[in-house]
Amino acid sequence: MKKYSISFKEEIPKYIQLERHIKNLIDEDVIKDGEKLPSIRELASFIEVNNVTIVNAYKKLQQEGYAYLKMGSGTYAKRKEPIRKFKREYADTFKKASAGSLKDIIDFSGESASSVYFPVEQFKAVLNEVLDRDGAEALVYQDILGYSGLRQSINSVFWSDTLNDEDILIVSGAQQGIDIVSKALINVNDNVIIEKPTYSGALTVFNWRRANIFEVEMLEDGVDLEKFEKILKKNKIKCFYTMSYFQNPTGLSYSLEKKIKLLELANKYNFFIIEDDYLSELIFDENIKYSSFRSLDQNNRVIYIKSFSKIFLPGIRIGYMIYPEKFKESIQSSKVNTDISTSSLMQRALDLYIRKGYWDKHIALLNEEYKHRYFIMERLLKNKLNYFTSFKSPGGGLNFFLKINDKENLNCRELFLKAKDKNLLITPGTIFFKNPLEGDKYFRIGFSQTNEIYIEKGIKILESIFMHL
Repeated sequence: MKKYSISFKEEIPKYIQLERHIKNLIDEDVIKDGEKLPSIRELASFIEVNNVTIVNAYKKLQQEGYAYLKMGSGTYAKRKEPIRKFKREYADTFKKASAGSLKDIIDFSGESASSVYFPVEQFKAVLNEVLDRDGAEALVYQDILGYSGLRQSINSVFWSDTLNDEDILIVSGAQQGIDIVSKALINVNDNVIIEKPTYSGALTVFNWRRANIFEVEMLEDGVDLEKFEKILKKNKIKCFYTMSYFQNPTGLSYSLEKKIKLLELANKYNFFIIEDDYLSELIFDENIKYSSFRSLDQNNRVIYIKSFSKIFLPGIRIGYMIYPEKFKESIQSSKVNTDISTSSLMQRALDLYIRKGYWDKHIALLNEEYKHRYFIMERLLKNKLNYFTSFKSPGGGLNFFLKINDKENLNCRELFLKAKDKNLLITPGTIFFKNPLEGDKYFRIGFSQTNEIYIEKGIKILESIFMHL
């Protein structure tokens, strides 16, 4: 019992401190995999807390995948080393792929537009024009909000001049936007709702802020509202993070009715919606209409984040944020504390690129190219993998999210390793779940970093893996 001794700190709830302490003991193999944890009454007496503290700590361990309950027997430790080891291998693989050290790879893991379609000559001409026009001024720090010309272009082209330019903050991509908002809004032990599954980068940010994270499953038209409201009734929620179009990883989009209902709930229960507008430019299904949470918001409940990196070029690292007036000071302070200013030259170049009408033409080109690839991959998935997997066609975006049928004796980690051995990269579902093991039967594949020939080759590789189990 001595190993369970703990000195509590006042600012963090005791059950969370205890859960983290036991989790560390399991990770360090002090508590063995499968070892029975002390009874609730026994441990409560030993560390001098009430029984509810132990109950809540054990429940949180179960939610995190670090313990499991045997009815009538007790709670047992569960070591997650296989997942940790796999994540290290997964990260190492993609570092090598990004560095170009993996040759002849078919890349189904991409989640941003291919550099093949980046208008290098056009953008170079725009950069030169900016330098000729602005000289050294193009290289100095900008206003805290970002280059005024770019904010004006965003307001005019994307929001039909319905905003004040001061409502727009330029950021270095969506990931930084999420980080800035979390620093401005979320404190230790604040309650946050996320979609299940969700973008791993957002999950990392909220964990880093030590928020209490509640997951709500994605349905075909957005999160399960019944489960969502149950959480709201029992907990004071600070914010809800959502990807309104072609959600990463599921590819699902919200219905208009569900957006309106969520906005009503946000006003009723006093929480804020962090909207990550992801790849909404790439709509291939004419039944999907664009209307963001932000455009429907009547009560200043939405913090809107948009990245140009995914759809344009990851290397330019530019996005923007729109937020309620009440958060203006805290969000701007968070931005300054993060990186002071986003690249001045790139902001000015993107502004001119948009003003010249190049942006609209570039998006039109991407829609034409990716729509073709989308339908090729969709057809092949239905023809080749239908017996082994299931999926919902997203109607746009750059990815498909598949579930491995229960009858298949294979999880996504094993599939990732088998595919990698055959020079194919996929994205395992484990990285998108708070409890990684819940994603073991899912994987994501995309078509942005490949072409028609390699899409067909990659699907054949996956089919071969399933057929030879």
